[in-house]
Amino acid sequence: MYPRAAAGSIRAALCAIAMVGACGDNRHASVDGGDASAVDATIDGPALDARELDAAETDAAEADAGELDAGELDAAELDALAADALEVDAVAIDAPELPLPVRLRVVASNLTSGNFQAYEPPGIRILDGLDPDVALIQEFNVGTNTPAELRAFVDQAFGPSFGYTRESGVQIANGVVSRYPIVASGSWDDPQVGNRDFAWARIDVPGPRDLWAVSVHLLTTSASNRNAEATALVAYVQAHVPAADLLVIGGDFNTDNRTEACVATLAALVDTAAPHPVDQLGDGDTNAGRSKPYDWVLTDADLRPYQVAVAIGASTYPDGLVFDSRVYTPLAEVAPALVTDSAAPSMQHMAVVKDFTITE
Repeated sequence: MYPRAAAGSIRAALCAIAMVGACGDNRHASVDGGDASAVDATIDGPALDARELDAAETDAAEADAGELDAGELDAAELDALAADALEVDAVAIDAPELPLPVRLRVVASNLTSGNFQAYEPPGIRILDGLDPDVALIQEFNVGTNTPAELRAFVDQAFGPSFGYTRESGVQIANGVVSRYPIVASGSWDDPQVGNRDFAWARIDVPGPRDLWAVSVHLLTTSASNRNAEATALVAYVQAHVPAADLLVIGGDFNTDNRTEACVATLAALVDTAAPHPVDQLGDGDTNAGRSKPYDWVLTDADLRPYQVAVAIGASTYPDGLVFDSRVYTPLAEVAPALVTDSAAPSMQHMAVVKDFTITE
């Protein structure tokens, strides 16, 4: 178990206020509850510039424009980062509590494609077919990112009852989509890059404990920069997430291998050990060229015991699933996904799926 802020102070703050913004910079996540029982907030998102893609690249282009050339964080910088106040953007109206046990499917999704690095039909079909309860979204861009476009994407890929939170004011935003109510959300500053941060959501999953879901997109530039990002993320979580709550961190880590320093650093918070999800051919690599383990879904010691085999149709995957539409059979289990979806032009990565059964 790792030290975190006391749960009581955070819960007291949530009871005392319905909407608070306390972000350390001007980038605030927004929450859309998906129906009349949730709080809608305006989402500001810049239109994404089209970019040329190098045909010789095996992977789809990563847009790390605006990256900051920062070195390793020293202790003073980490202290300043960890001092960011808890950001509460919206509180959903109470929803009926589902009886336990319940399935909780978490999917890491960097599934943008096309010339504008946005969510298009291939990625939408994959998400629809995988049927996640919580999705950790990277490059969360849809059209010109109007509230109507973002809401329509969530409705189509997940369903009209789902809520979401998305960073605003950044180029390739992170976000979280959830079947269960998002009771608080925000973002923590990524000190190594200027075009996205660490997006988090506190989710009222069935049972007595909330789930904290953190969507991350680490840099492609170097393993040392990724480790600096991981070091900052550990400080944020230890400062803000109650120790008794459930935690999942996932998304696009851009890791060249499973032994990178950033993975060891995150092990202070989450279980990083094998076995890891694989596709039906036993391949755990998730980049477009299927040569590197870029994408992860990692859980803390409280959530890890609830992990079960991923069950899709008549198929089961004991350690989780890397979904590649080109190798998945029978594809009808993940309808409406098409066999060509994972090979769509400029498709970023493969989705990673883990299932949990919450029993108490």
